[in-house]
Amino acid sequence: MSLNGHLEELRRKHQNLSEAVEAAQRSPGASDLDIARMKKQKLQIKEEISRLSAH
Repeated sequence: MSLNGHLEELRRKHQNLSEAVEAAQRSPGASDLDIARMKKQKLQIKEEISRLSAH
C-alpha cells in the first residue's frame, strides 16, 4: 500500500472512531471506559497520521 493510501485509510478509521465516540456519548448506556478506549485509539491514529504526514 502506498503512503497516501495508508494515510487515507488512517483518516477513514479516525473519522469512523469520531462518529462512534459521538454516538456513544449520546447513548445513556455507553460505558465511560469504552468511550475512553475509543478516544485513546483515535488519538493514536491521529498521532500516526501526523507522524507520517511530516515525512
